[in-house]
Amino acid sequence: MPVSVRLDRETEELLEKAARLSRTTKSAMVIKSIREFCVPLVEKRKLSPYELVKDLIGKHPGSGRGDLASRSEEILREMLRKKHNARH
Repeated sequence: MPVSVRLDRETEELLEKAARLSRTTKSAMVIKSIREFCVPLVEKRKLSPYELVKDLIGKHPGSGRGDLASRSEEILREMLRKKHNARH
């Protein structure tokens, strides 16, 4: 399917040099470049929210407390009380 793209002079020269170095056509170079850029982008959009952040989750250790959700108000009050007492 034919597609027309307008390139600035610098980008066109870069494309020509890369095609020559790769011993391929400019069209083949454009196709390869688009695929290398677009495939990861499209694949990333298919990921669930958890999959998008899972590499971040394991890097930060938790508090070690399994009761934070059920006792959050009590724990917060305790933390604030300790902070207040430390000032006085």
